[in-house]
Amino acid sequence: MPRLPIAPSGPEFSRLVYGTWRLLDDGASAQDINRRLQRCLELGITTIDTAEIYGLYRVEELLGRALALTPGLRDRLELVTKAGIYIPHAGDPTRTVACYDASGARLKQSLETSLRLLGTDRVDLFLVHRPDWLTGIDDTAQGLTELRRTGLTRSVGVSNYSAAQFAALNSRLEQPLVTNQLEFHLLHMDPIHDGTFDQCQQLGVRPMAWSPLAGGRLFSPGNEAAVRLGRAAAALADKYDGATLEQLAYAWILAHPSRPLPVIGTNKVERIESAAKAAAIELSREDWFALWVAARGHGIP
Repeated sequence: MPRLPIAPSGPEFSRLVYGTWRLLDDGASAQDINRRLQRCLELGITTIDTAEIYGLYRVEELLGRALALTPGLRDRLELVTKAGIYIPHAGDPTRTVACYDASGARLKQSLETSLRLLGTDRVDLFLVHRPDWLTGIDDTAQGLTELRRTGLTRSVGVSNYSAAQFAALNSRLEQPLVTNQLEFHLLHMDPIHDGTFDQCQQLGVRPMAWSPLAGGRLFSPGNEAAVRLGRAAAALADKYDGATLEQLAYAWILAHPSRPLPVIGTNKVERIESAAKAAAIELSREDWFALWVAARGHGIP
């Protein structure tokens, strides 16, 4: 599995990232998660993505228990977590309305809690999960800078930011943002058109791509685009050593010149293994566009 510096001032990450958004969905134990992480390591997937809000604020604790089962495991991985989304949940009965909060004080409180749950003294990357319309960029920037200076995180970035929001926050930081984690897949191509991927290339920042399989919609028989993509993938399979639609969908993302890092969201080890093979697929220009056409249902402009 190739490894890449995520930005000139950022850490080195594996080409594919293992995501934990749905870590609680299959009832896996800490031992199960530990074995899954060990398999990721064997495949060269060393970067693990999580967030404070995942699993209604319960995923980080389970992930931390899984890491603790093997001494030294955490130090063989790069940990990414996010904060800034706060919704009503059982752990905080006083909260009645969902909101965003990217104030420096709130981000510090969230990261300190995340570190305690994860059982570590630092993360490799801390992301603001969503833009907060009520917090000024100076407040957010000051908080992120303090977290980096004190060593609680090695680097900072954002998720779901527009190009303008990214540039505004970046202008206030002494160490630049190292990524923008965005939704990007064959059924959602906005980053190609809205300037966010162009900005990443301009700054030498590699984006991270969440929901690379469109949350499973790529395989829905009721989705016309998915049906077209299934036919297109079947026509390309032999050319790419029997690659599946799933693998070609990852390869399609990896081929973009901004060099996105797809965040794998499955709980099944065999699908992690399948995804890992996609890192070796180099789509031709024509085949990349064939998948684009299949997804959009029309030719290029």
